[in-house]
Order: sequence, then structure tokens, then C-alpha cells
Amino acid sequence: MSEFIPFTQADVASLVSPRAGETKIGQCVHLANGEHSLESILATAKAHGAQFAIVGVGEDIGPRANLGRGGATDAFTTSMRQWLNLQSNRFLSGTECLILGQVHTADLQLQVKTDEGASLTALRAAVEQLDERVINIVRAILDAGLEPILIGGGHNNAYGLLMAASAHYQRQVAAVNLDPHSDFRLLEGRHSGNGFSYAADRGALGYYHVLGLHELKNSEANLQQLTEFGGTWHSLQQIWIRREISLTQALQEIADKLNQTALPVALELDVDAIAKMPSSASTAAGIPLLDAAHYISYIASHCPCAYLHLAEAAPSCHEAGIEAGFRDVGQSISELIYAYVQARRQFLAQ
Repeated sequence: MSEFIPFTQADVASLVSPRAGETKIGQCVHLANGEHSLESILATAKAHGAQFAIVGVGEDIGPRANLGRGGATDAFTTSMRQWLNLQSNRFLSGTECLILGQVHTADLQLQVKTDEGASLTALRAAVEQLDERVINIVRAILDAGLEPILIGGGHNNAYGLLMAASAHYQRQVAAVNLDPHSDFRLLEGRHSGNGFSYAADRGALGYYHVLGLHELKNSEANLQQLTEFGGTWHSLQQIWIRREISLTQALQEIADKLNQTALPVALELDVDAIAKMPSSASTAAGIPLLDAAHYISYIASHCPCAYLHLAEAAPSCHEAGIEAGFRDVGQSISELIYAYVQARRQFLAQ
């Protein structure tokens, strides 16, 4: 069974609404066009000018294994419905991107189909199986010379991304994560709350900074473990409430420290950080979407990023219903993708 489901022209046709006199991004992106392997799809796209490979992970096993809500299964398709219908123009043509497809998760989701029927042991075992699939696919993307943009699923997938990046570059990775939670919990079995602590334990994570950490949403044991590793943070309260430091100052400090490590940079964003964003742990006390997009733009244009990870979006958790969730998640993630692609093209052109 393949670990990967390619995104094809038929998928584009089901999502894109052509309009006379306009060209949509979905009419320009690279797709799997008859190639028979992941490697050949990636090689063909790279040979024809692609720089980024967008891939989805439709799962909510990780958040449920962390005693959180499900629903993080639809972010990729929801985002592509919006992203592919944006205009291809002088700012972005779409030919920079390969829409690769999704990590195969249906069998794992089926194993742990209901919250009532799935024990934490079973959920965490399924996350370990998912880890290997993410590692294999992300490693293939990096080896092909493309930058992964991974959308959807829980923040557990940071582990697979970090392990793949470390294996590709043959060194540790420096990570920055916009997130109210550090996701540096105990090594108690894999879930969405310990992707970074597991990556640190396995030697893949060399430096870690959390932006927007909520001072009362992280246990003292969690903070102590992060401190012992050498992890640092700017809290939500420092920047957005007490205004002790501006976001601009914080981003300058973060970029400087990331660059001082001389390591490839993992750019992470948990949409839980964004105010009212439907997710497994959505919050009213979050940051504006535009600040999240600025974070991505700044780091991606000032640091040698290995990938972008947009985790935890759950359209079905929207307070106004799933259709509102589809709209808000799709529009928001599309803005975040554009912020990254535009900034990385600027960085690579320097």
C-alpha cells in the first residue's frame, strides 16, 4: 500500500472554477501527471521549475492521542479549494509550486475511528506509524531539492518533519514555533504535544524557540523540561498584552539567534495561536492572522528555512459550523502559504 496519494488534474478540476479572461493558480501549478513513483513526480516538477511541494496530512490521531479534539482532517483540501482559485499574476504565477498530494492516513484513522473505542495506547501507536510515513515523504521532497509546505493534521507531524530534515541535511535543525503551547511534553508515547521533545531526544532538534507561548497553558514540568534542553521563548503576554517587546523586535532577535546556529531552520506554526481559528484547541485570546503571516514572511525572508508546517487547523470545530470553518481555514492558510512562498523566493534570489 502506498504511503502517498497524488493530487491530480481531476482533483484540480473538482476545486477550480475557471473564469474567462483570468488565469487561476490551479491552472498553472505542477501536478502528478502519470508518473508512477513519488520520486519521479518530484523530479519532473523540479526539472520544470517547481521550488515548493505542498503536501497534506489528513489526520486527527495526534491531537486525540494528546486528549484533544478531533477534526484536523480536512485542512489540506479546504486550503487547496481557496489557494488554487487565487489569481496567477505578476506577484505569483503558481508554476513555483507542486501540489504533491496527501500522506495516506485512511487506514490509521480507521484503526482508531471513534474516541470511545480507541485507547491512548492505540492512538499513540498509530501516531508512530504516521511518523514513518511523514519522514519518508518529506525526506523524498527534500532530497529532490524542493521545500515542503505541510498542511493539516496535528502538531505531532513536526517530529516527522524534523527527523526528515535532520536526515537530509545530516545535521541538527533549529526550529521556531508560533504556538501557545511548547509541545515539549514528556516522552510518554507519541502525540501532538511532544513532537519537539521527541525530536530533541532523538538528536534531530538542536535549537528551539517558541513565539507566543501562553504563560498559563504550559505546565511547570513542561517549562522545566524545555529550559533544561536550552529552549527559549517570547510569551504571548510579553508581546501582545504587556507590550514589553514589540513583535518586530522579537522577530529580529529570533532570526539573529536562528542564524547564529548555522543550522537549517524549521518554520512551524500551530494555528491554535491565531484568534478564533477553528482548531483542536481554538482560542479567543490569540494573535491576529496578519501577525501570523508577518511572522512567516519575516523568518522565511531572513533565515535558511527547510520547510513550512501549518498544523492543527480543524474546519469542523468552527463555532459557526463547518461551512464557516471551510471558509476561514481555507482563506487563512492560503494567506500563510503565500507569505512563505513570496518570502522564500525573495531569500533565494539574494
